[in-house]
Amino acid sequence: MNYRTLGKTGLNVSEIGYGAWGIGNTGWRGAEDEESLKALHRSIDLGLNFIDTALGYGDGHSEKLVGQVMRERSETVYVASKIPPKNGQWPARAGVPSDETFTAEHVISSTETSLRNLGLDTIDVQQFHVWSDEWVGQGDWLDGVQKLKEQGKIRHFGVSINDYQPANAVKLIESGVVDTVQVIYNIFEQAPEDELLPACLEHNVGVIVRVALDEGGLTGSIKPETEFAEDDFRSRYFRGDRKREVFERVQRITQDLGIADDAIAETALRYVLSHPAVSTVIPGMRSIRNVERNMRIGDGQGLRKEQIEKLKAHRWERNFYS
Repeated sequence: MNYRTLGKTGLNVSEIGYGAWGIGNTGWRGAEDEESLKALHRSIDLGLNFIDTALGYGDGHSEKLVGQVMRERSETVYVASKIPPKNGQWPARAGVPSDETFTAEHVISSTETSLRNLGLDTIDVQQFHVWSDEWVGQGDWLDGVQKLKEQGKIRHFGVSINDYQPANAVKLIESGVVDTVQVIYNIFEQAPEDELLPACLEHNVGVIVRVALDEGGLTGSIKPETEFAEDDFRSRYFRGDRKREVFERVQRITQDLGIADDAIAETALRYVLSHPAVSTVIPGMRSIRNVERNMRIGDGQGLRKEQIEKLKAHRWERNFYS
């Protein structure tokens, strides 16, 4: 496993981190706690040392599973979590003031709940689960963050940027108060390369990449006939003709690069890891099989330059969350 510095935090984190949304068993369906725990343990066995969870994943269930594993391991493993917006709005909406989403009191109380769920004294990276650059210099949320740092309850502060709004954190980055950002970045969604990633490099802000596999679209497993349970969010994400669109675009990528269909997931992860601003990528890994497959990719190799250049043509502007 290769390790990278998570921006100004100074933490050396594994290139492949663990995205723990799926093991919360809300949104994504099908997770079994026993298998989830085995997958977490196996990832640490293979050198993973960064886990990203959230209070909102299964109403704390994901945090509790992560905490159980942390208590059973002696290795240094860094845990990041997230504070849900007080008003329950995902993503953050323009024109909504910060005191409706993140107040100092909400920031502190949510963090204390997460600490109880995790069974930890400190969260290494605590993040806001949504963000709007309108909140820079607004409200008292930063007082809450600073108090938590002073009390030793969190080490570093980050934000999870709204879906497909990568530029909506540049002002925060330039303010100097944020240590990390989490962003959707993949072969289809290349917009972070325009403004966000250069700003992170300039200001030494760590970058955590989510949805590198496009919620499964860039794994090669989505076919026109693929079906999901009605209560699985992917039934909405890939609704209508979207499965066919994704399938055909993935076929064009594999043909363009001359790779096998089952190599698309590895290519997708290596693509985002090839950018110098990226610190870690956090695919969801609910099975030991997926853990072992993904962990092999964190070898510091990235992709060849000619492959990266070919993939630029596969940028796809769209928002399947809407």
